[in-house]
Amino acid sequence: MSDDAPVARPTTRRLVVAVAVVALLAVAFAVGRFTAFGATAAPVTPSSTSADAGFARDMQVHHTQAVQMAMEIYRKTSDDELRTLSYDIATTQSGQRGEMFGWLVQWGVPQASSQPLMQWMASSGAHSHGDTSALSQDDLLSQMGMATDAELDQLRDLDGQPADCLFLDLMIRHHQGAIPMAEAVIELGSDSRVKEVAQAIITGQSAEIDAMRDIQTRLSCAG
Repeated sequence: MSDDAPVARPTTRRLVVAVAVVALLAVAFAVGRFTAFGATAAPVTPSSTSADAGFARDMQVHHTQAVQMAMEIYRKTSDDELRTLSYDIATTQSGQRGEMFGWLVQWGVPQASSQPLMQWMASSGAHSHGDTSALSQDDLLSQMGMATDAELDQLRDLDGQPADCLFLDLMIRHHQGAIPMAEAVIELGSDSRVKEVAQAIITGQSAEIDAMRDIQTRLSCAG
């Protein structure tokens, strides 16, 4: 037995050391995983000058007019397909507008900004409007696809097929102005829910543009 003891001690010692090394590595790995998890999981709140906040503000303005136009044609059109489409536009965009208002409240940033419309898009590679500070408000609204006050008055005054066709023309242009804004915030934004809603806008409004063009053809709208 005494001859075996010197052999057993080094083996036992090596085993203890090996176990200790494995334990230390496991602790180090766990700490690293915990740190990495904490770094990626920590939410980032968009700032007042972020693309997320700019999108939420500008798209609320955009959606407000879309709801106004949709409810106007819903009230007086006799075309069942257009009535259904306008109702869907009004309800969907009212809901999105309310959510965008809530984002800004949640982030603790103002609902309004001193920045010009779409200035948050300036660094977008595909949809930049550049420095918009030199443009008038009317120019900015036009670039967003917004209807003018005169066009809104005309929509209110018309009835029947002329009103239906004017609405379709205005809303197609309106949607075409919204899609680049949604694409820009997907590129520049940081909030996952903002990007999710932006993608829903792209998908939904692209489909609505196709539907409205079909209705234009059926109603024999000029242009």
